[in-house]
Amino acid sequence: MTLPAGWTTRRPTLDDVPAILAVVHAADTFAIGHPDYDAEDVAQSLTAPFFDPSRDSWLAVDPHDTVVGWATVDNPTGVGREFVEVYVDPERAAAVRAPLLARQLDRVAERAAERGLPALAVRCAVFAPERDWERDLRAAGFTLAKRYVRMSRPLADLPAEPPPPPGVTVRQVRPDDEADLREFHRIHDIAFGDTPDHEPLSYERWRARIGDVTAWDEWFVAEVDGTPAGALQSSDQALDQQEGFVRSLSVLPAYRRRGVGGALLRRAFARYAEKGRQAAGLGVDLTNPTAPLSLYRSVGLRETRWTDMYEVIVPAAGV
Repeated sequence: MTLPAGWTTRRPTLDDVPAILAVVHAADTFAIGHPDYDAEDVAQSLTAPFFDPSRDSWLAVDPHDTVVGWATVDNPTGVGREFVEVYVDPERAAAVRAPLLARQLDRVAERAAERGLPALAVRCAVFAPERDWERDLRAAGFTLAKRYVRMSRPLADLPAEPPPPPGVTVRQVRPDDEADLREFHRIHDIAFGDTPDHEPLSYERWRARIGDVTAWDEWFVAEVDGTPAGALQSSDQALDQQEGFVRSLSVLPAYRRRGVGGALLRRAFARYAEKGRQAAGLGVDLTNPTAPLSLYRSVGLRETRWTDMYEVIVPAAGV
């Protein structure tokens, strides 16, 4: 698949971070209504583990030598499926999205061969306004794999945090206590073990992946009669929108439907409000058999938008 006449591609470097960010902001504003990336995010993507910008990424450049598209592969763990992201300026460069996608799929085929795998699953996200992108994906053989729902609630009218159910206590995680962090990881790993897309990570890989957390006071552990039973991990991904964000809510199977999840959510919402956040949010995988939509709605969360995830299986190069 070729580029429009006069357009070119090249590999990105860290010097391109401002130009890439401008493209991502244009793409995000079209897709979700606001920018959702900053310069640090771009730099981290270009220096991520299991990623080589000289092989795994492309920039699209228009005839005026302006960067108008960026394609990249995201696989922070180096195992399991690959995520391909293709950002373009929607008003100026929609025509380069399909050619960039094709190049990334060719690269994934090479990455599969390098990992000694017969094939790799590739996923791409589609937001509601991105109908042209959806058509490009379907034309490339992608099919719908799942839908995520984003939920949010304002914090201005947050009621006082009620006491947790009898026997349930909620506390902050202890970041200086490795045993406590290992327990947090264990709860998460077991709680998500029965979900279709769960890819187990060792404690060491999980610890490296979360990096240097700056807001440990937004991470919580719930205990039932003194036994750790649930965990809530927050993320700073929505700070630009003044929103506290729940990255994951984990409750061990034996303790579900006992108010543990609700107690964790209410404590997190109270902490976000204390910090002046205007809203609280989270994402829900609708194929997750444990996704408790009724719980989320009971604490005031409401659906605000959806994201579809498309998938294709790419055979390894040479297979």
